[in-house]
Amino acid sequence: MTGWAALLRAVNVGGNNKIPMADLAAMATRLGLGGARTYIASGNLIFASDLGEDALRTMIEQAIAAQWGKPIGVLVRSAAELAEVTARNPWPDRPGNRVVALFTDGVPSLEGVRHQAGEVLALGKREIYADYGEGMASSKLVIPAAKAGTARNMNTVRKLAELAGDLDS
Repeated sequence: MTGWAALLRAVNVGGNNKIPMADLAAMATRLGLGGARTYIASGNLIFASDLGEDALRTMIEQAIAAQWGKPIGVLVRSAAELAEVTARNPWPDRPGNRVVALFTDGVPSLEGVRHQAGEVLALGKREIYADYGEGMASSKLVIPAAKAGTARNMNTVRKLAELAGDLDS
């Protein structure tokens, strides 16, 4: 079995698209995903499965739509991929809460980036790294790839890699 993390888009942020994390874990268990649990209330589901990424994404998206009546985008990464994202962080010495990985389904692009001020960006395999300098609160940065992706700070990515890695067998 492979340890995986499903990263839900735009969940439990600002009161929109609220999905109780305990209900999400219970849904995953009903789907037959092993060791299902969540990590922090921002749409991170950790589980084990022998299925591949595409099958898992489709299954989880369909189950969420059926249970909560709304389409929620899901990106799926293996424990090994999350560990690679952590290892490839171009700014490992920066605070983990100031650097994010914006996960995408395909080859990432910086096309159309607007309002970049002090933020620094770098491309990964299927992610865009962003160093927000002194913080995201005042940033006006617009990354068009974010519309179909979802971001996690490096502290969260590191923890997801660890939790999903514990389920690898």
